[in-house]
Amino acid sequence: MRKDRKADWIIGTGLLTLSLLPIVAGIVRLFRVSTGTSTAENSRFLEAPWPITFHIAGAIIFCVLGAFQFAPDLRRRNIRWHRLAGRIALPAGFITALSGMWMAQFYPNVGFDGSALYALRMLVGALMSLFLWFATQSILKLNIPQHQAWMIRAYALGLGAGTQVLTHIPWFLLPDMQSELFRTLSMGAGWGLNMIVAEVIIRWPSLQASRKYPASILEASGGQGQREAVDARASKR
Repeated sequence: MRKDRKADWIIGTGLLTLSLLPIVAGIVRLFRVSTGTSTAENSRFLEAPWPITFHIAGAIIFCVLGAFQFAPDLRRRNIRWHRLAGRIALPAGFITALSGMWMAQFYPNVGFDGSALYALRMLVGALMSLFLWFATQSILKLNIPQHQAWMIRAYALGLGAGTQVLTHIPWFLLPDMQSELFRTLSMGAGWGLNMIVAEVIIRWPSLQASRKYPASILEASGGQGQREAVDARASKR
C-alpha cells in the first residue's frame, strides 16, 4: 500500500509539473485578454476571446484532474471522487479539443505557424475528440481496460503543451534555424512523444496490472454479472 501511495505521488506530481508552465502561460494570456492588453501574439484573441477562454479553462481542468485520475491507489480508495472528477474532466477534454480546432480554423496564423501546423492541430483535435468518445462509450459498457486506454491516449494529446515546452528548447537556443518547418516539427514532437509514452503505458504488462479496479468497484458499477463481463474482457487482453 505504501508503495502504491508513493506511485500516486510520483504520477500526480510528474504530470502536474509537466502541466505547470502551460497552465501559468494560459492564465497570463487570459489575464491579458481580459484586460484588453494587445501584443503581437494575443491581438487576434481580443476580437473573439471566448474560444481561447474555453480552450485554456478546459485544458487546465482536464490536465489537473487527469493527473490524479491515473494514480492507482487514489483511484481504488476514492472511487466516488474518481467518477466525479471523470464526469468533469471528460467534458473539459472535449471543450479543449473542439475549441483548439476552432482556433486553428478561424484565428489568423502568427509568426512561423503555417499550413502544416494548421493541419497537425486539426488532426490532434480530431483524434483527441475521437479518443474521448471511445473512452465514454467504453465506460458506459463497463469495458474498463478500454476506457483507461482511450483516456490515456486522450490525456497524452491534451498534455502536449507541457512536452512542447521541452521540444521547443532547440527552437529558442538556435534562433537562426527558426522556420515554419522547425516550428511544426517542434510542436509535432511534443504530441508524438506523448503518444509513444501513452502506448508504452497501455501495453506494458506491469503497468496494466496497476490499472486494474478492485472487485468492489466493479460490483458497485453493476453487480456480479458486470464484474464477470469485465473479467472476461481482461482475460482476452
